[in-house]
Amino acid sequence: MDEQALTQLLHSLIERWESEVVEFKRGGKGFSTSDLGKYLSALANEANLRACESAWLVFGIDDKTRHILGSEYRQAPGELDKLKMQIADGTEPSITFRDIHELETPEGRVLMFEIPPAPMGMPIAWLGHYYARAGESLTGLGLDKQDAIRRQTDATDWSVQLVPNATLDHLDPEAVSKARESFAKKYANRFEPGEVMGWPLATFLDRAKLTLDGKVTRAALLLLGKEEAAPLLSPHPAQLTWKLEGPERAYQHFGPPFLLTTTQLYQRIRNIQLRLLPQDELLPVEVSKYDQKIVLEALHNCIAHQDYGRNARVVVIEQSDRLVFDNEGSFFEGEPGDYLEGHRVPKRYRNPFLTQAMAELNMIDTMGYGIHDMYSRQAKRYLPLPDYDLSEPGAVRLGIYGGVVDSAYSRLLIQKTDLTLFEILALDRVQKRLPISDEAVRRLRHAGLIEGRKPNFHVSARVAGATASKADYIRTRAQDDEFYAKLLTDYLEKFGQANRADINELLLGKLSEALSYKQKYNKISSLLTKLRRRGVIVNNGSDTSPCWQLAESFQRKT
Repeated sequence: MDEQALTQLLHSLIERWESEVVEFKRGGKGFSTSDLGKYLSALANEANLRACESAWLVFGIDDKTRHILGSEYRQAPGELDKLKMQIADGTEPSITFRDIHELETPEGRVLMFEIPPAPMGMPIAWLGHYYARAGESLTGLGLDKQDAIRRQTDATDWSVQLVPNATLDHLDPEAVSKARESFAKKYANRFEPGEVMGWPLATFLDRAKLTLDGKVTRAALLLLGKEEAAPLLSPHPAQLTWKLEGPERAYQHFGPPFLLTTTQLYQRIRNIQLRLLPQDELLPVEVSKYDQKIVLEALHNCIAHQDYGRNARVVVIEQSDRLVFDNEGSFFEGEPGDYLEGHRVPKRYRNPFLTQAMAELNMIDTMGYGIHDMYSRQAKRYLPLPDYDLSEPGAVRLGIYGGVVDSAYSRLLIQKTDLTLFEILALDRVQKRLPISDEAVRRLRHAGLIEGRKPNFHVSARVAGATASKADYIRTRAQDDEFYAKLLTDYLEKFGQANRADINELLLGKLSEALSYKQKYNKISSLLTKLRRRGVIVNNGSDTSPCWQLAESFQRKT
């Protein structure tokens, strides 16, 4: 701006006076750089929230009378440029003044600091603290304002942005051919066979919602781009990583085109056959350790719902008994449990352009069926259901099991094909020793599917008789106290006496495996007290060193 424009702007700001995006100061020689940084943080954040092109901090003005007094702040040559660097060093993310305008007026020198708004989704901190304005006052940036700024990226679709310098030559021919096949298959009832394959490339990509008017988007590069085109998406790594954990260790990175490399990643996973033997059956049921459709559904969901603004890759960890999928970005709408029944349809997506393109290529659906289908397919394979871990803020971890946790659960699913998804979900939590709701307890008890006392539920006798081995049932079945009392009295009759260690050795292994060690110990203590009060046994030792024997009256009876 020239001097005339700056003068007009100054008088306009003075006339409107101070607000959340305008501040006037005398600006003496010794004005604190730290205070200046606080004002930049506050004004930048407020300019963002109010969608202002700039905020202004003006030195050389009496903030009470509105008169121009002039400022001697940093008059030496190069000092204002040095100030810009100091401000940039203290802000996070790093920003500084868009410009510092020096205006000479008849009343004196005026400095007009032009402050850019905070970037979308990123509030500005000064020396680790976020600042804001409350009217004309400087204050901390409240959580409500921080959330308002951070949520701005929710409305910004990273995947639809055009990639500078990217052309159709950056797309992988094999991936494009595969995309045409998938699109044609999806719309087989709309287009004649071979019609899609004959479209010009630009026409196909626009119709498949991968490009915009023939221009390459980030979504197009992720799904169809050549591997060497990945740097065009920098700073995002555009990478999937497979990692093998256990006695053997290995890893491999996969870049674009994700339409092809997701299958290549799946092929690195060791996928042996599991043999499940139902009760009273000679022929085993064989299932693959991992189902390809489940794995690709999980991997494609990671790609579709990743928060690409966090510049992270998707990691698939192969453990001995499960696959773990790690990706950045919390659930965008709802929680995993909302989609288990397959009835909820998401209204919004973090990456709507990418999600729509993947749906056009048959990689995902956009009706919310994905989670329901993964759970249903895993149940039909008689294996534990997937686990979602949302404990880390802003991230999702999904575990898919490739082995049996409790053989009784797997045999139950083989034998009883009429179980509802609600019952399977609850039984899955029982086998994993996880708490279940009172409603689930009531329904499973009523159906005779579980027994035991909260929280140590286990497969019931009815189910065990049909699905679990008899030995499994005996180990978990609770016997009545007379059974354990008879074991103890027989022992004392034969050996004459027993201390607590002898009794523990006798009974601990006989008690139900559904009980913890502490519960078993307490049950033995209760049994001893009950027998002592009934006059069956006596303690001829001390409380700390007991010596249990049969009572004289009981000996005479026997």
